[in-house]
Amino acid sequence: MARNAAELRVEALQPESLARRAMAEGLGTALLLAAVVGSGIMGERLCGGNVAIALLANTISTGAALATLILTFGPISGAHFNPAVTLADAWKRGITWREVPVYVTSQTVGAFAGVAVANLMFGKPVFFVSQHARSGVAQAFSEFVATFGLLAVIWGCSRRRSEAVPFAVAAYITSAYWFTGSTSFANPAVTLARMASDTFAGIRPGDVPGFIVAQLAGCGLATALFGWLAPLAPNARPQVIVPYEAKTQVGGGDIHGSRE
Repeated sequence: MARNAAELRVEALQPESLARRAMAEGLGTALLLAAVVGSGIMGERLCGGNVAIALLANTISTGAALATLILTFGPISGAHFNPAVTLADAWKRGITWREVPVYVTSQTVGAFAGVAVANLMFGKPVFFVSQHARSGVAQAFSEFVATFGLLAVIWGCSRRRSEAVPFAVAAYITSAYWFTGSTSFANPAVTLARMASDTFAGIRPGDVPGFIVAQLAGCGLATALFGWLAPLAPNARPQVIVPYEAKTQVGGGDIHGSRE
């Protein structure tokens, strides 16, 4: 017997297990890094030495990929793709703290997998350490600003216009590629993985700690500030990045927690 639309909708809204959410985070982050690193390699090859053209190509590809990946994986895991976003979400009770290591591990493994895919697609070694210098106070401060702005966009849009979040995040990152001195990494997993590709999008390992510290500081300040600027109701849970259905285990029984 044919199943009606109501039955299909009920099935589609079934809560996602932590394993499915972790897979979505890993796969989404991998595809994001493949876009970031791959477009950097392609842009550099085709730009004829014009770095601005290479950066423009890298920017457009990254922004487009980010919007589509959030739309694709958001309903499954929330589409964090970023340990800073995951930590902020846990801080505001969007996910539980016990889920944070699973999310962060999946994001980090996925990020390195995406870099490997990009390197292989362009005939590079699977991993090769980047020598791209991104050092100094200005670069670190740029990452603070970039990550603060990213979390500001996420919190501001998710609390008032959640349907706009994928496009707002993509537009912000596209802009921040150009107005920050660091080209807006704004993501600890992305930062770690990009040191494994000595290409246009790479970063020297020695410059990574400063970037990550600045990113976490920017994330923390934005999350704290928007807790005051746009407070949630006492029992409400935030929607970061987009609403999804989560299943958690409490006392041996399944408790379905809706992010909507």
